[in-house]
Amino acid sequence: MIDKEKFQEEIGDNHFSLSAVNPLRDDAFDMSDDEKIEKIKKDFESILLTLGMDLTDDSLKGTPNRVAKMFVKEIFAGLKPDNKPKASTFENNYKYGEMLVEKNIIVYSTCEHHLLPIIGRAHVAYISNGRVIGLSKMNRIVEYYSKRPQVQERLTMQIVQELQMALGTEDVACVIDAKHLCVNSRGISDIESSTVTSEFGGKFKEAQSRREFLDYIKMETKF
Repeated sequence: MIDKEKFQEEIGDNHFSLSAVNPLRDDAFDMSDDEKIEKIKKDFESILLTLGMDLTDDSLKGTPNRVAKMFVKEIFAGLKPDNKPKASTFENNYKYGEMLVEKNIIVYSTCEHHLLPIIGRAHVAYISNGRVIGLSKMNRIVEYYSKRPQVQERLTMQIVQELQMALGTEDVACVIDAKHLCVNSRGISDIESSTVTSEFGGKFKEAQSRREFLDYIKMETKF
């Protein structure tokens, strides 16, 4: 018989993901943002009191409300479909047929196993089949899917799938290199290690295109 608690702990430690879709309940959006903030505020207040903190102290008394607003409005704002960026695309009038690479997109996310930060960079590429997307939209797509409790594997897949849908092509790739504070600041406490994940679609599954993309990532950007 499987020990559920042990299995869940092993999944957390191994950052194992079962789906490219974040696990949300059917009633996830029944409450308004303000209602969620008020509920989280009370819950977090209870956590701090349980830990023995004095919430009458000037430094702490506003913390539950600050944390609640941060959860709903900032670091987990990507859970709300209304916040999804419009991935407007345009006809490729200039007939650019080579690879387009957007490097070093900053990733700020949160590990869903310990609610600690994931900090790194995403490198995204596509080959147009007739449509192009604004460069800033690629950054916004990365930001949107990062702002939720995540595992890095899922985040990488979601970025690629969103761009594939927007551009109408399978020829999209993403590599993410990030540090996980659940590894760096607790548990094994390895401050040097980082995690690299990749997702290659369409032509990027071919060795030549994949190599070209990875070579672009390694290029030093100078201004």
